[in-house]
Amino acid sequence: MTTAELSVAFFLQMAVIVAACRAMGWVVKRFFDQPQVVGEMIAGVILGPSLLGLLAPDIQHMLFPKETKSVLYVGAQLGVGLYMFLVGVGFRSDHFKANAKSALAVSLSGMTAPFLVAILLTPWLMSLNLFGAGVQSFQATLFMGAAISITAFPVLARIIQERGLTRTPLGSLSLSAGAIDDAGAWTVLAIVLASLGGGAAVAVKAIIGGGLFALFMLTMGPKLLAPLGRWAEREGKVTPTLLGVIVVLFMLSAWAMDAAGLHSVFGGFILGAAMPRGLLTRELKKQLEPFALALLVPMFFTFSGLNTQLTMVNSWALAGIALVILAGSIAAKGLACWAAARLTGQDNATAMGIGALMNARGLMELIIINIGLQKGIIGPALFSMLVVMAIVTTLMASPLFEIVYGRKARLSGELGALNEDDEEPVRGAPATAR
Repeated sequence: MTTAELSVAFFLQMAVIVAACRAMGWVVKRFFDQPQVVGEMIAGVILGPSLLGLLAPDIQHMLFPKETKSVLYVGAQLGVGLYMFLVGVGFRSDHFKANAKSALAVSLSGMTAPFLVAILLTPWLMSLNLFGAGVQSFQATLFMGAAISITAFPVLARIIQERGLTRTPLGSLSLSAGAIDDAGAWTVLAIVLASLGGGAAVAVKAIIGGGLFALFMLTMGPKLLAPLGRWAEREGKVTPTLLGVIVVLFMLSAWAMDAAGLHSVFGGFILGAAMPRGLLTRELKKQLEPFALALLVPMFFTFSGLNTQLTMVNSWALAGIALVILAGSIAAKGLACWAAARLTGQDNATAMGIGALMNARGLMELIIINIGLQKGIIGPALFSMLVVMAIVTTLMASPLFEIVYGRKARLSGELGALNEDDEEPVRGAPATAR
């Protein structure tokens, strides 16, 4: 394709991507009580070879010719990197301080049990050639452990806000545990990526380079970035010049992590976590989040969908493997988090609510497995199975939470009612069951 033809194809596919993601997001929110992000995950799979490519291959090829895949990939990386920057901007360290003991117990249990499941599953999965060529057993085990143990921290935050849990002990505990969980999973992933670098020197560069960057940004970063916060306060807003400075810093942070041999998402998140809180972060989310969520993140979901070939799970044996992965992931994460919450003094309903919320994997899972596919850690078949796991566990989080905790808490008045139109808690409304 010529450059002009690439441009024509890009604008058409972006129109289709944004329309499909918004439409499916509205459907799942309106009829199935799910966050917008769940619909976008499903839309990405629908636009890929699993459905559109199966039912209308000519249309799918016309919309997404293989020559445009590299363009979509770059946009997807920008989108997910900026999204993780915004996640870092919204990260609250006070959640750790308020719930340190229970959160640490829930998080460690929610990682230990999935890693035990990964240790049991990985030799079997490797014998079926579901991992990439040359991937060693410890690398495959660590990757599977990270993939199974991850929690969708942004989706979790969204569910907690929608369910009226923001200021509750359960909400704070879940957010704290989810944040620790994700930090651990990303650390493990960084080790795996470093070990795949093609030699000890490359691995050392990735581990030391990434570690020094994170240490510098989280210790010295807040002090060095503080003038940006004062700049915003002085102007009363984030000016185009200030926004430009922050975008440059974001690009450099993403580049630094890519250059170190890790991934741009690490740079985005760490920079976001180091940004000074206050007017600056509020305005950054206001200015960047709508654009990122409306245009860039759907590119990531679609790129994931184009790599998802559910038709590869084309036998009862492969379907059985996918079911084992799904069941093991749900049981390990949910039961471990429930048990840890009970052992640290939570009542049974609260512990079950925590287990239900922590099982959502969402976008974070897709980021991890996309990196795994890109780096050759996993093959397309295992990638497709893990996409299904990500979607199913995210779909079940909200309904399961309502069953084990939410409905009873609303009946008792512990939680407010939910508004049917926008899912925001209705303050002062009579508590009713959903």
